[in-house]
Amino acid sequence: MRTAFVVLTYNRAEALLAVLRGLAPQCGAGDVVVVADDGSRPGHVEALRRGLPRFPCPVRHVWHPDVGFTAARARNLGALHAHADYLVFLDGDCVPRPRFVQGHRELAQRGHFVNGSRVLLGEHLTRRVERREVDLDALRAGDWLRLRVAGDVNKLTHLLYWPGALGRVEREFRWKGIRSCNFGVWHTDFEAVNGFDETFTGWGHEDADLVLRLHHQGCMRKNGFLATEVFHLWHAENGRGREAGNRERVRQRMQGRIIRADVGLAQAGSGRGTVVTELNRRQ
Repeated sequence: MRTAFVVLTYNRAEALLAVLRGLAPQCGAGDVVVVADDGSRPGHVEALRRGLPRFPCPVRHVWHPDVGFTAARARNLGALHAHADYLVFLDGDCVPRPRFVQGHRELAQRGHFVNGSRVLLGEHLTRRVERREVDLDALRAGDWLRLRVAGDVNKLTHLLYWPGALGRVEREFRWKGIRSCNFGVWHTDFEAVNGFDETFTGWGHEDADLVLRLHHQGCMRKNGFLATEVFHLWHAENGRGREAGNRERVRQRMQGRIIRADVGLAQAGSGRGTVVTELNRRQ
């Protein structure tokens, strides 16, 4: 099974590099990493090139012009250029735990998609991680307990690895807890629903729409708690002016059986201005 890790980014090179440093030791030679760039400025792209850690697999940078918040399109472009059997979507501020890749591989199952788990870090700890003053993987249980008491982390589920835990599968659509910042899906299923719907503009709920359509396609949700944890670095909230309209669109679709996105993966390759760059060579 060739796995692609599609990492969404936008003008936050320090966070992205922290994510890639966490991912690099876990990937195999047969995998691929695709940085799905939603229009970052040249300085951030250059910082990515300079700071890219060594990977045993190809790393591609797929960039398209900045025309606002178009995460759905960036992710579709990343998936389009992944050429893999299985897709794991990550946000460029979600640092994977050491057994993150192993956990996704163990939970991958035909007819299911994996809704990954996250641990939220506070602003102070996030700044220290970005400056490389703190190595998250070097912290012990006692360190994490102190951070939890201080409010620098919202939970400690990452301290336990239990991919065999029961109660993961949900057959029906449930809105709560859906997160495309850590999400695994078979490419054939992603293609069947035509990927993320790019007609969702601005922040909000394009991930819920994808999950709803995957359920309509016949897939079941598999929750990745205690196996796929990432550390979600702090950031200021994005503008949410379109959130209510996007939410209402999903609610309307819940009444029907729509499966394919109006504008999605199949249309992603027709846009102009996309630049695809190989950042490394297979080592």
